[in-house]
Amino acid sequence: MRVSLFVAGLVAGCAVAQAQDKLVLDGSTTVGPIAKAFAESYMRQNPGVNITVSESGSGNGAKALLNGTCGIANLSRDLKGTERKAMEEKGVKPVAHVVAYDALPVIVHPSNRVKGLTIEQIRNIFTGAIRNWKEVGGEDRAIVVISRDTNSGTFETFKELVLGKEAKIVESAEYTGSNGGIRQRVQMTKGAIGYAGLGFVDRSVKSLEINGVAPSVETVLDKTYPISRELFMFTNGEPAPESLAGTFIGMSRSEKGREIIGEIGFVPVPPKQ
Repeated sequence: MRVSLFVAGLVAGCAVAQAQDKLVLDGSTTVGPIAKAFAESYMRQNPGVNITVSESGSGNGAKALLNGTCGIANLSRDLKGTERKAMEEKGVKPVAHVVAYDALPVIVHPSNRVKGLTIEQIRNIFTGAIRNWKEVGGEDRAIVVISRDTNSGTFETFKELVLGKEAKIVESAEYTGSNGGIRQRVQMTKGAIGYAGLGFVDRSVKSLEINGVAPSVETVLDKTYPISRELFMFTNGEPAPESLAGTFIGMSRSEKGREIIGEIGFVPVPPKQ
């Protein structure tokens, strides 16, 4: 069953977005695959329900929740202080629901002989202090920095955990609008380095160890992989457990939902959490 990314006239305000037979989700391109898979499974079991999922980025997801044009906002980061303040002023009461965990593997072309980097080395590469792979044990080849766009929750997480809030990415960096876009650019460019959600990394690229730790389900859960995060679905207030939004989000704790999350490539939240 196909999940429509947009249905004209459906996004007509909070009352429509949260109707019992209709649900609109918007936001993160990282959380998007989870939301779409949940929607397909839910609608298959409930033919009268219409769930739409849009992937306009975490920042736009927060705006959609603020404006009442979605019932659930998907974010790959927590809300910013400015977003919370705007919601408070408008009477929106955001409630965070952690639906999965994720890592941000740092990826390079498969031919790159570098096996791992430290957080400091990655920071220096992305800020331009290191510009050639030979400076970190690789070939004599210029480094091509690939980043997510600045409206992305993935970008925000990477900046916070790796670069620092005041750091600026090197001016020569290229920006893409999706995790898949970064993967595609890296797999086609021998000198490239980028980062993407765990569920978007495949054998077409090479994941580096960070501080000697490889990204995996185990290292995300035990918090030894240094670039890890929570993935959120936000609602305006706590949804009733039996409501459409409540049962949809509740899938993340169900056996079927956790299976879906794992199959996509993310890390399910432990059942008791």
